[in-house]
Amino acid sequence: MPGDFALTNLTHHFLIAMPGLQDEVFTRSVVYVCEHSERGALGLVINKPSDISMRHLFEKVELPLHRADLCETPVFQGGPVQTERGFVLHEPSFPGLDHVGDPVYASTMVIPGGLEMTTSKDVLEALSTGAGPRKVLVTLGYASWGQGQLESELAENSWLTVAADHQVIFDTPVAQRYDRALLLLGIEPWMLSSDAGHA
Repeated sequence: MPGDFALTNLTHHFLIAMPGLQDEVFTRSVVYVCEHSERGALGLVINKPSDISMRHLFEKVELPLHRADLCETPVFQGGPVQTERGFVLHEPSFPGLDHVGDPVYASTMVIPGGLEMTTSKDVLEALSTGAGPRKVLVTLGYASWGQGQLESELAENSWLTVAADHQVIFDTPVAQRYDRALLLLGIEPWMLSSDAGHA
């Protein structure tokens, strides 16, 4: 592992698409990076709602949804990989316990910085009963980068990066998440030119 990798570890950061990034999936996207290592990166797009609501998703997996706060919440398009699979980004199951012991759900990635990402159905079963994590964001699919791929996209100025803020993920209206993520860097959208490098 290169000695300088720790300096560029973007786990628990946002990737904010630059205006020049015209890929259909990633235009004006904010990606929450769940994992970044020398082998590559994995993240979830947090500001591209699909036309599926949480209520609809729960109907598809044949579970009731006894969480009125979630029924009309959209399921997000998390990225172009495994778009038929659900990924649940959520607050820690036991906040304040500093992740003592194993995660509550069968398949959970504990993300340094205070969030968890679960792919097993048991988190949906907990939510269906009215329990489960209070703040959640559910995506279908995820974004991934192979070894060195994200670093080369950063070198091409495709993305801005900033430490993630839970409020942008869970408490900010979807349409404002891109602008709010930029504000974490002190940048307004109009300051970004899509014509960078052209006279």
